Amino acid sequence: MSAFSQALKQRASLLGDSTNALRLIDAAGDGLPGIYLESFAAHWLVSTTTPHIPAHLRSWLSEHKCSIYHKCLSQQQKESPEHLSGPELPESFLARENDVNYEISFHSGYSQGIFLDQRNNRLRVRQRVSAGETVLNTFAYTGAFSVCAALGGAQTTTLDLSQPYLDWAKRNFQHNQLDPSIHHFCKGDTFHWLRRFHKQGRKFHGIILDPPTFSRDEKGQVFRVENDYGELARLAHHCLQPGGWMLCSTNCHKLQPRDFERQLRDALPRQCRLTHAPMPTDFTDLPYLKSVWVDA
Repeated sequence: MSAFSQALKQRASLLGDSTNALRLIDAAGDGLPGIYLESFAAHWLVSTTTPHIPAHLRSWLSEHKCSIYHKCLSQQQKESPEHLSGPELPESFLARENDVNYEISFHSGYSQGIFLDQRNNRLRVRQRVSAGETVLNTFAYTGAFSVCAALGGAQTTTLDLSQPYLDWAKRNFQHNQLDPSIHHFCKGDTFHWLRRFHKQGRKFHGIILDPPTFSRDEKGQVFRVENDYGELARLAHHCLQPGGWMLCSTNCHKLQPRDFERQLRDALPRQCRLTHAPMPTDFTDLPYLKSVWVDA
């Protein structure tokens, strides 16, 4: 059995009616450096660290008849995946994760609508909220965390700089029979909104912080996770209800878990309890995603 087929066999128990979005091959973690394969509702996205697909991978992919797309993992050329073989996909389609529907697109740019490494954290958000609670999802992208919080009974506030992503988030609500009109959607800079919420005295039972590794606001102010996450957490904590929780997460490879925790401990009150959460089991390569649950 090839290393490709062996990896798929190991993931088979994770796939089913409730979850059809998964990482099937995780590079060196499966003995296949530079090669990643993800399945979204049985449609495959293969990502490689080089522009060209290795011959042994191309040969193995040719044995499969599903829709297959390819993406080069490049910080310089962040383009939509390229169709390789099988039926071409429509502009968007639905995938499922823990019985939640998410709109996926292989035509919308570098990211496809959901980050699979946050699967466990999304489930945990849904499990720990209660009816009537409020949850703020910052840097929300397509609102996956918001959907999970709403399914748990919370009233959500979804915050992102991009109106198209906020519109996508509203569709994700609708894909799960949730009415977006009874939730809040805010366009703008997270730092600005956190200061505004604090000034207004608006507080939340739960807050999700999953910022980009690097960003620059409209005034030219630079945010770098490895230097500035503590300030972000401090501002968010001002908007947290007593006894509330925060999910603090980053995929910054350069930031070590101990340094990430140090930033949080320096920024937050001493009584806060910090708990590290592991990555999902289908991510067998480097544990780059740091996730810390903060209980106030």
